[in-house]
Amino acid sequence: MAFEYLDHEADVGIHATADTLEEAFEEGARAMFNTMVDITKVESRKKVEILASADSVESLFVDFLNKLLTKADTEGMVFSRFRVMITHKKTYTLTAYAWGEPLDQMRHDIKTEVKAATYSGLKCWNDTGGHHVQCVLDV
Repeated sequence: MAFEYLDHEADVGIHATADTLEEAFEEGARAMFNTMVDITKVESRKKVEILASADSVESLFVDFLNKLLTKADTEGMVFSRFRVMITHKKTYTLTAYAWGEPLDQMRHDIKTEVKAATYSGLKCWNDTGGHHVQCVLDV
């Protein structure tokens, strides 16, 4: 499992790779929060639940990241650990848990504000290297 940052003129592109689609979503979430703060300094003190559904895996990824941002903003938290479960029947449904703690500006080494995950550069695919997800974060 891994994530990396992609070159982008004004915003931040993220690309996550993992053995499963769920783990790729988890790595994408880690990449997004690591854009905001040093996630190695975020403790898993509180667990929150995220629910999402969409007609495509790509839309589900963006919706998941944006719901995480909303939860972080409304609860004044940052997250560093994630667990994602995805099912597919007529639509894709996601149940996820994120662990983190209240934002501490002194301890968490704030980097940049992420306003939203966007559909720009959005891709989800599977190859011999595993499952991949990527998008551009509006900063």
